[in-house]
Amino acid sequence: MRKFLSTAVITALMAGTVSFAQAQEKQSVEVLHWWTSGGEAAALNVLKKDLEKQNIGWVDMPVAGGSGVQAMTVLRARVTAGDPPTAVQLLGFDIIDWAKQGVLGNLDSVADKEGWGKVVPDALQKFAKYDGHWIAAPVDIHSTNWMWINKAALDKAGGKVPQTWDELIALLDNFKKQGIVPIAHGGQPWQDSTVFEAVALSFGDDFYKKAFIDLDPATLGSDTMKQVFDRMTTLRTYVDPNFSGRDWNLASAMVIDGKAGVQFMGDWAKGEFLKAGKVPGKDFVCARYPGTQGAVTFNSDMFAMFNVAKDKVPAQMAMASAIMSPAFQVAFNTVKGAAPARMDVSDEKFDACGKKAIADVKAANADGRMLGSMAHGYADPAAVKNAIYDVVTRQFNGELTSEQAVKELVTAVAAAQ
Repeated sequence: MRKFLSTAVITALMAGTVSFAQAQEKQSVEVLHWWTSGGEAAALNVLKKDLEKQNIGWVDMPVAGGSGVQAMTVLRARVTAGDPPTAVQLLGFDIIDWAKQGVLGNLDSVADKEGWGKVVPDALQKFAKYDGHWIAAPVDIHSTNWMWINKAALDKAGGKVPQTWDELIALLDNFKKQGIVPIAHGGQPWQDSTVFEAVALSFGDDFYKKAFIDLDPATLGSDTMKQVFDRMTTLRTYVDPNFSGRDWNLASAMVIDGKAGVQFMGDWAKGEFLKAGKVPGKDFVCARYPGTQGAVTFNSDMFAMFNVAKDKVPAQMAMASAIMSPAFQVAFNTVKGAAPARMDVSDEKFDACGKKAIADVKAANADGRMLGSMAHGYADPAAVKNAIYDVVTRQFNGELTSEQAVKELVTAVAAAQ
C-alpha cells in the first residue's frame, strides 16, 4: 500500500489552505461518501490525514454502494430533516440538482483566491459551478472506458492488447481456452451500464453524444443502437454464472488473482490492483476499450459543501482548499487511480497507467473529446440515467431482445425527461 503524505507534502498542502490559527477549538467536518472498498478507503485516508494535521476532525459517514445510490437516499433524509452533512461526495447532475434547491454553500472565496477557474477543465466546471458560483471541489477525473487485463493471461494469449471488436472477441475466446473467466463482471445496473456506454462509444463520439447527451430519439432507436445491444448479448456469454449482484471490487479481485482475464471498469479499479501490490505493465495492463481510443468518458468525484452554521464554514473552506491543492491532488490520485482534477499537475509521481490517464485527459480536453459518463451521472439527470439502467440491465440478463431493448430505450428516456 502507498504511504500517506510526507511531512514535506503536508507542509506544502497546509501553505495553500485556509489558516486556522485563530480557531479557539478543534473544528470538524462530517463527510458523507461511498468510498468503502480497500483502494478507495486508502485514498480517502490521504484527505483525513491532511485535515488532522490542520487540527480539523473528521466524522466519517460511509454508505456502501459503488454507484452512490444508497448514499443519496441517506443524504435526502438528512437534508429533509434539516441536518445536512458538512461535505458530501457527489457526481454530476446530482450536484446541480442540489444547487437548484438552494442548499449548497458558496466556495467562491477559496476558488477565486486560488485560481480554480484557470486549472479545472471546462467539462468539470459545468458541474462544479452553478449560476456562476463554485459549489463543489473536484477531487479527481475518473474515466470509465478502461479495460484492466491480467498480464499473465494476456501473455499466454500472445500479448497483444485488442484494438478492435474482433480482436477483443479473439482474446476472450483465448481466455476461455485458458480455463479462466473471460470477463470479470458484477451484475449491478450501474456496472452493466458502464460496459454498455463503452460499447456505445466504440461506435463513435457523435453517436454517443447524440444518444446519451442530446437524447436524440432517432439515435436511441437506431440500428446502430441495436448493434450495441447485440454486442452486449455477445459479451454476456463470457461472464461467469455467479456475476449477479457482485460488487465491482470483487470483480477486480478476480482479475488480480488470475481467475479472470479482463474487467471493463473505470480507473478506480486501479486502486484495487495497487492495494494488492500489483504493478502496471508487470502484473496488469490498462488500456482503452477497443474503438474508444482518444476519447474519455469521464466522471469526477466532487465534494459539495452544504449550507451549515457559520461556525462550521471555516472547516468547509479548509477542506475545499486542501482538496484542490496540487500536492493533495498528486497524493490522493496516485492512490485512487484517477487523473488529477487540475490540468497543471505534474505526472512525475504517477505510475504508467496514471501517466496515460493524465495524457489521455489532456488530449481529450484539447480535442473536445471529454464526454460525460452516462453510467456515472455526467451525461444525464438521475431520472434519465436510471431509466437507461433499467433497460440495459434487463437486456443484459436476457429479459429483452435487442429489438425490444431499442424500443424500450426510446420510450423509457422520453418518459423520464
